Amino acid sequence: MEQNLAAIKAPIAMEIDEFEKKFRASMKSNVLLIDKIMSYIVKRKGKQMRPMFVFLSAGTVGKIKESTFRGASLIELLHTASLVHDDVVDDANYRRGFFSINALWKNKVAVLVGDYLLSRGLLLSVEYNDYAMLKIVSTAVKEMSEGELLQMEKARKLDIDEAVYYDIVRQKTASLIASCCATGASSVGADAHAIEKMRLFGEKVGMAFQIKDDLFDYGTKKIGKPLGIDIKEKKLTLPLIYALQRASWDEKRRIKNIVKNKSHKSAKVQEVIDFVKQSGGLDYAVKVMHQFADEAIEILNEFPDSAYRKSLASMVSFTILRDK
Repeated sequence: MEQNLAAIKAPIAMEIDEFEKKFRASMKSNVLLIDKIMSYIVKRKGKQMRPMFVFLSAGTVGKIKESTFRGASLIELLHTASLVHDDVVDDANYRRGFFSINALWKNKVAVLVGDYLLSRGLLLSVEYNDYAMLKIVSTAVKEMSEGELLQMEKARKLDIDEAVYYDIVRQKTASLIASCCATGASSVGADAHAIEKMRLFGEKVGMAFQIKDDLFDYGTKKIGKPLGIDIKEKKLTLPLIYALQRASWDEKRRIKNIVKNKSHKSAKVQEVIDFVKQSGGLDYAVKVMHQFADEAIEILNEFPDSAYRKSLASMVSFTILRDK
């Protein structure tokens, strides 16, 4: 999979290297503690899928320029801020195998670091009058918060149907990838129609991405997260929603009761996993995931052919074929 990503990255490899340097510079501070934490954040970077979406979208629509680097930095700064705050809220000690900021430096420092990253992103945009990009990314951050809160509100009663699930995913996960693609298009001066098309492409990819994550919970591949973690956290994902929709009233009540009250017991979690598999929940989720991926490719094919567009199409495949 890493080789796949390297091949996908090929048309923008130089830009990504340059971006890393610029991004590191945008996080600099005279305060030693902040500088130390920023170095730690840069060190634990993941697959870089967000900047890749920004640069590939920019290249597909126009010519990558300086503002594209600022757009990618803006996304990374605001998104990293939200992750640092998330870890505080979730009381999480690890992220991607590294200690979280709050685990190493306590909650107060983590919250202030999140605020610092947020302000760096805002200042970067204001300094260069990148208001269009700031609007795109700020809208995504707002939607991510709303999606998270909607999920929490619904989780209490476990009354999420398919339509509400798609709303949550659209806001919580898909809006970020959508904003990467829209930011890329906006950074090269694309018109409103092209920016919206790119945003919609990213949204479809984001929907497919989340459904793939849902499937990992059922052990379809060997992955980093433990089996049944969503069930233990009382999250209703697409395979389970589909299975519940087709269950009898008694069966529905029994499964919901397990999720609500017994999801700390491994044997009970396995019962839910078996119920979903037998009800065709996994097959249905796979079908919907491919549907979103196909719709993304359809939108992408409306843009002129190029190495950038080919790599974006490969990103769609990577999203649904990845094993973690």
